[in-house]
Amino acid sequence: MSQHEIQFVIPIAPVTKKNHSRIVHLRNGAHALIPSKPYKVYADSVGPFLRPLGIDYPVNIKATFYMQTRRIVDLPNLHAALHDVLKDFGVIADDDSRIVVATDGSRVRYDKERPRTEVVIERVAVDN
Repeated sequence: MSQHEIQFVIPIAPVTKKNHSRIVHLRNGAHALIPSKPYKVYADSVGPFLRPLGIDYPVNIKATFYMQTRRIVDLPNLHAALHDVLKDFGVIADDDSRIVVATDGSRVRYDKERPRTEVVIERVAVDN
């Protein structure tokens, strides 16, 4: 691990945010799309495994998602959920393309006994 690299594990089964969203009816008669219940449980549970770092420089977020089943999942949707919780808990200042410039090396794997997400955040030199 280099001085420009941060590693940690989220020992909770990874979930996607985009699949199975819910439509709710608002009091004013409008509708809103909100994340699925599994995502909400995930987002509420990851806090103890994250520490606010306020990363505001370009990074590559490499994630190895160990799924509990062999069900096919979309890697970009797993990244969306991970990036949102990293932002919500202050690990990264934002999840836009100025900060999260790459997700190189990410993979989906299977581990029925220990579903988790292994994360490596590496500072990236960006050419202007």
